Amino acid sequence: MTLDQINARRIAIIKPSALGDIVHALPVLTALRARFPVARITWVVNASLEPLIAGHPDLTDTLPFDRGAFKGLRGGLAAAWGFAAELRRRQFDIVIDMQGLFRSGLMALASGAPRRVGFRNAREGSRYAYTHKLAAPARTEGHAVDRMWAVAEAFGVGHLPKTFRVPVRTDERITARAELMTLPRPWVAVAVGAKWVTKRWPAPHFAELLNRAQSHFGGSAIFVGGHEDTPAAREVMTGLRGPALDLTGRTSLPRLSAALSLADVMVGNDTGPLHLAAALGVPCVAPYLCTKVASHGPYAQAANCVETAVSCGGSYIKKCPNMVCLPDLTADRLWPKLAEVLDTWQHARSSRSA
Repeated sequence: MTLDQINARRIAIIKPSALGDIVHALPVLTALRARFPVARITWVVNASLEPLIAGHPDLTDTLPFDRGAFKGLRGGLAAAWGFAAELRRRQFDIVIDMQGLFRSGLMALASGAPRRVGFRNAREGSRYAYTHKLAAPARTEGHAVDRMWAVAEAFGVGHLPKTFRVPVRTDERITARAELMTLPRPWVAVAVGAKWVTKRWPAPHFAELLNRAQSHFGGSAIFVGGHEDTPAAREVMTGLRGPALDLTGRTSLPRLSAALSLADVMVGNDTGPLHLAAALGVPCVAPYLCTKVASHGPYAQAANCVETAVSCGGSYIKKCPNMVCLPDLTADRLWPKLAEVLDTWQHARSSRSA
C-alpha cells in the first residue's frame, strides 16, 4: 500500500534540530494529526530544543536525547545503544526522518519500524535507511516549509493548509507581558545573532535601522537570542537613543515563544527566533546575506525581506574573508520595509482605539 492508504497507531517524527528547522516542520505535524487523529505521534528531538514543542496540541509526546551523551567511545556507544533500545521498545509503525542526515537515518533504522520514510536526496547516506523515499526539491529550491510538505502530500493530506501551531504557555505569556509592559510600544523584537558568521548583519546597521524606527514611531527594542548573542546585542544598544531591553541568554524556549508572541514586529537575521516569530504570526523584517529569502525567509513574508545585491549573495557559505555584502546591504535598504510594517501597525492600533 502507498502511504496515503495505510493506517498507523504509533508514529515517530525525527527532526532533532535546529530551532528554525523544527519550526519549518510544524505544519507537517498538524497535517499528520489530521490524517491519523487517534495515533500516538512522538517527536524525536534534541533535549535542548524539546521545550519548544513540549505540550504541542498535535503531539502525544516527545523523545528527547542529549547529543553530548553520544560523545566518547565507551559512553557514546552505551548512550547510542540505550537510545536505540528505547526507539525499538516503542514499536513505531511509521518513522518519518525529516532531518535527512547520518544520525537521523540510523535512528530510523534502529527503530525497527516496518515503514521508514525520508527524502530521496537525503544526505550522508541516510536515504539507505528508508523503505519509502520521497521526491523533494534540492535544499536551495523552493522554501524549506514547502520541501517538508512533501511528507504531508505523500500521506494524502497535502491539500490541507499549512498551519503553524506553536505552543505558548499561559504562565510564560503572563510573565513576559509583565516584563514588557513598562516599555513603550511598538515592541520591536530584535535578533542580532546567527550561528553562521555570514548571516550576521553588522551591529551599526541594526542600530541605525532601530534609531530610525524609534524616531518615527517610538517604541522599544527587545533583544532576543542566546548568551552568545549578548555582546552584539549590547553593542547595538549602546548606539540606540530609545528604550531597549536585553533578553539575550535570559529566556527559556517557552519564555522566548511567549515574548515573541507579544512582539509587534520582528527584525532579525536568518536564524531561529526570526522563523519562530513568523510562525507566531508576527510581521518580520530581515536582511539576507549568504542565504536566500525564497528558500529560508520567514514563511509567507518574503516581501518584507531584503537580499544583498552582490554577485555572491545567497552562496550558503559559512565563512567568508571578504563580506562585500555588508556595505551593500545597508539600513537604507531595510528601512522602507520596516517603516511600512510599523505604519500598518500604527494605523491598526489607532483604529482599535477609535
